[in-house]
Amino acid sequence: MATTTLSTSTVITVSEPVFTGPERLALAGFLAGYTGLTCEAYALDLRQFTAWCQQRNIRLFQARRPDIECFARDLEARGRARATVTRRLCTIAGFYKYAVEEDLLDHSPAAHVRRPRLDYESHATGLDRNELGALLVAAGLGTAAEHALISLLALNGLRVSEATGANIEALGLERGHRTLTITRKGGKVVTIPLAPRTARAIDLTVGERCEGPVFLAADGRRLDRHGAARIVRRVARRTGIHQAGRAAHAQACVYHCGSRRWGPAARCPRSRLPRRPENHDALRPGPGFLGPARHLHRRRLRRRSSTLTAAA
Repeated sequence: MATTTLSTSTVITVSEPVFTGPERLALAGFLAGYTGLTCEAYALDLRQFTAWCQQRNIRLFQARRPDIECFARDLEARGRARATVTRRLCTIAGFYKYAVEEDLLDHSPAAHVRRPRLDYESHATGLDRNELGALLVAAGLGTAAEHALISLLALNGLRVSEATGANIEALGLERGHRTLTITRKGGKVVTIPLAPRTARAIDLTVGERCEGPVFLAADGRRLDRHGAARIVRRVARRTGIHQAGRAAHAQACVYHCGSRRWGPAARCPRSRLPRRPENHDALRPGPGFLGPARHLHRRRLRRRSSTLTAAA
């Protein structure tokens, strides 16, 4: 009987690190300069770019301008919007600029990368006054959290991150008005007044809790922007309005269209909402209005009458 002996051999391979020391230092230092959602967005952009480079065996500090251009074309081929491609390229350019400033890299390969042109006019259509009223009524017939969230977004014009980031400790009373202290974009802390219906809805949402976030998810953690978007879509479906849940940013248009009565289909710029209605200039006197004649001015008439009295 023949006996066969099988021998196994173990091969040890040494894998190279994904990033070198200077690359890790540049990544950590660049992301350390930002906090909150900005840091998460920049980390996502760099994660996608580094994964794209690893698939093509390109080191992060060995990438050249054609590589970054190919990365942008690949994003466009996958159907990414121009704003998304521009933000990715801005993040990459900022990262390489930071590396150059810290003497970790001699030259930034993204310094002269072409970026897609953006249309700065937002095409997000807001709600008119009737649709806003229907949305508030539907939210009032739902849960207290839905009513409070929709009221903060529609009546106070808060961003989703500002509403979901509100804490119970920030509720206060000032000059007989209920107030809420929020942290706006850029870390600015402001105190806003609350409408009576909004204050009542927040009180019902908070209940017996004395601290913590105002809005809680089903698992007991703070409600995030995705959960807030689901609430808006759910209330919008009950109302029959489908555009309210299309994007969370449209709630700013809801506030300005409903409270300032700018009419339906008002459009809001992407960078900053206008403070005056579109027909503001039509309400002002035109260039043809010259006003009263100078010799009929009140001061001139008073001065002329005093002169005639003295001469008499």
